[in-house]
Amino acid sequence: MGKRLKPRSGSLQYWPRKRAKKIYANVKYWKKTKENKILGFIGYKVGMTHLHYIPQNVKEKTETFSPITVIECPPLKPLSLRFYKETPYGSEIITEIASKNLDKELSRKITLSKKQKEEKIPEDFDYLKLVVYTQPKLTTIGKKKPEIIELGLSGNLEFARALLSKNEIKIEEVFKENQYVDVHAITKGKGIQGPVKRFGVSLKQHKSEKGTRRVGSLGNWYARTWRVAHPGQMGFFKRTEQNKLIFKISNEKDINPKSGFHKYGIIKNDYVLLKGSVAGPQKRVIILTESTRENKIFQTNIISIKK
Repeated sequence: MGKRLKPRSGSLQYWPRKRAKKIYANVKYWKKTKENKILGFIGYKVGMTHLHYIPQNVKEKTETFSPITVIECPPLKPLSLRFYKETPYGSEIITEIASKNLDKELSRKITLSKKQKEEKIPEDFDYLKLVVYTQPKLTTIGKKKPEIIELGLSGNLEFARALLSKNEIKIEEVFKENQYVDVHAITKGKGIQGPVKRFGVSLKQHKSEKGTRRVGSLGNWYARTWRVAHPGQMGFFKRTEQNKLIFKISNEKDINPKSGFHKYGIIKNDYVLLKGSVAGPQKRVIILTESTRENKIFQTNIISIKK
């Protein structure tokens, strides 16, 4: 039987390899557009399946197979509008206008004040963001405590104030089918692992000194480098994937298997079918944003989806 060869893996692009601070990612860049729209949405990873489709943008329109990730996207609720001003020390929040219609489940996350102060819109500000919170109580993931996340906004001030007075924001208002999006998520955590599993270092022979699952040389004694494979944290990192295709946005319940999705349950709200895989385990918070790198519109005709 042939010997399986696996070269040393582990890109030096991701450093330091530390655990993420939160269970959901922190988006640091939002695409700048002139349209009146929200630049992101939040969902929960359900699992994976596959579908058959026919691409419409190619000359040979043949049936194609593709793995897909299902993400449940219950409606979001607006919490506040934050006005930012750029300073020499970074961006600072000037004022924050809170929404009047808040759910009682929000008290599980933050302390709600009984009396709401009426904040005025500042005359001079550089940009603003919309703070929203999720509704996990509408899903079957088994929790009620919502997540509070900032979403980027583009457009005029009237559009932003109209969003604050809305009861719910749905995925159909933000994204469309056959559109490319960026996916921000926290990968599956695997704890502290050795250099063999973490970086793919090959095993030493059984007579080697001081163990077989170790690195042969740690480098210079007086100038040790972090480039040598060491044991440490593996997984639970923030990762961003660009240009993931949205096959379908729907609320049809026929996608549910008879016993529900493995380790998730039954989908009760709107969901998104993304091409390929997405980082993280089931029930992980996934943030979808407008793609920062422009791509062509990809038109498809879905034939069947495996349940």
